[in-house]
Amino acid sequence: MRGQLAALSIAAVVILIGVPLWWRTTETYRAWLPVSQIQELANLQLQLSADVEVVFARGTVTPEQQKKVPLTLTQDDEHVVDGDLRTTICDLMVTKYEEADLSLHTLSESPCGSLVVYVIPESSSLLPEDVDVYVGQRRTALLRIGAQTRVGRTLEQLLSHLEPRVKQVLQVMSFSHTDITAALSDRVRLSPGNKESIADSMRAFKSSPGYEITFSLLNPDPKSHRLHWDIEGAVQTYIQPLLRKLAPLANFSIDSQTLYYAMLGVNPRFDSSRSAYTLNSDSLAHVINPVEARLGSNAASSNPVLNFLLYVPDAHHSPLHINDHKKQEVPSNAFHSPRWGGIMVYNVNDFYGPEAAFPVDINIDMAKVMGVFLAQLRLLLGVQSSAPPPRFLVAPCSSAGIADWELDRLMWSRSVENIATATTTITSLAQLLDQIGNIVINDNIAQQVSSAVTSLQLAVAELESGNLRFALQYSKEAILASERAFFDPSLLHLLYFPDDQKFAIYIPLFLPMCVPILLSLLKIVSDARQRRREKHAKAD
Repeated sequence: MRGQLAALSIAAVVILIGVPLWWRTTETYRAWLPVSQIQELANLQLQLSADVEVVFARGTVTPEQQKKVPLTLTQDDEHVVDGDLRTTICDLMVTKYEEADLSLHTLSESPCGSLVVYVIPESSSLLPEDVDVYVGQRRTALLRIGAQTRVGRTLEQLLSHLEPRVKQVLQVMSFSHTDITAALSDRVRLSPGNKESIADSMRAFKSSPGYEITFSLLNPDPKSHRLHWDIEGAVQTYIQPLLRKLAPLANFSIDSQTLYYAMLGVNPRFDSSRSAYTLNSDSLAHVINPVEARLGSNAASSNPVLNFLLYVPDAHHSPLHINDHKKQEVPSNAFHSPRWGGIMVYNVNDFYGPEAAFPVDINIDMAKVMGVFLAQLRLLLGVQSSAPPPRFLVAPCSSAGIADWELDRLMWSRSVENIATATTTITSLAQLLDQIGNIVINDNIAQQVSSAVTSLQLAVAELESGNLRFALQYSKEAILASERAFFDPSLLHLLYFPDDQKFAIYIPLFLPMCVPILLSLLKIVSDARQRRREKHAKAD
């Protein structure tokens, strides 16, 4: 009887305490995730909103029409894009459109993401005769009222004529369907006819929290020329103004280097008709790999690297010119590689006079070089320079390298791209964790996922409200939190440790102990049945 009680006690301890304790201590810890909110993100639809203020100058509308002009007017586009138009009356006392752009910016500085369109009379001499719309460097535009809307027409006719022109201004200075499609090119299927969006999306680098810019001077023939370039001063003069304006988008770091005996790896052809060597466009693809091997490794950084190479040909292959697909000489004598960088060929054969002493000291014209690199940098960062509509005049690039409205367009695109990237990352992580149940989800990962979801919701709300700067900031926070959660090293600890291996490890440990306990329980049950049968037999 004492042995049976001991067996029952041991069995009770094992079943009631040992098994739950073992199960609890060996189960995979999985912190709570906002699964329902993540599932809602999978069906997310963005609604972008931009504020456009239309200001009528004196002489464009009559006093009676001023009283009937609506204060606000909302226009919805088919691509789930809306704009809020507000109207005002003012006086313009300037004589030139460049001065008007500066004066209007000083008068009323528009917030990030918004536009102000100033409507001027048809008789105004502020714009050239062949120009109806002037787009300046700020967030303002001048729109000349046409003959169809001269004073005497009804207010409805005036507004109906201005509406398509204002929409054109909005597409030039703010986001458009093409920009949004290009930003989502990696996540949506583009139609074959939308070649412009495909080309734009493949040319520029994708959104990143930081970029590294490297300027390299390639001197393949140090015996012929000794090159001097003021890269530090050129960066401060031409590149830093642009990077300061792009600071809300990403962090930038710049370095430079000089490489000697660095060859392009492609033998140029001699063109006897021009007494010069040429590189055709079909051979430019073979230039990158040999040069890239000499540029150094950037494996320590996770940020994309933008390479800008200045190549000075050796004396035996000078002058060297780049030809396009039509066999015509490229004016800039440079080319760029999508999502990589650009290369410019700088000829110095004019310095090789009959009495020149080698090596010849050559000071490189940095204004000429940085003008080319600045244009390539704009393309690689996604600053689009599409052709304006007819009768539009767009101000040339300023010393800052980018207009305020161009920065806004880039911020719109990057906000949408960041939201799409973070959404894809979070939904993919949720699907992975749902399919593989033995991956540990610690509190840090859960916190990052919750932070990413919250930032995404805030970014979407700010986009709908037209608060571009806050939307961009929240979208950056969302993509950083989502990537930290997705690439957390703790997610790999139990990835290759399935349940069958767990039981294969613990069964050899617990089976020798469980066999005698199980046999004792079977013996107790057997004895109890035997006593019950004997008791019934005596009763009969």
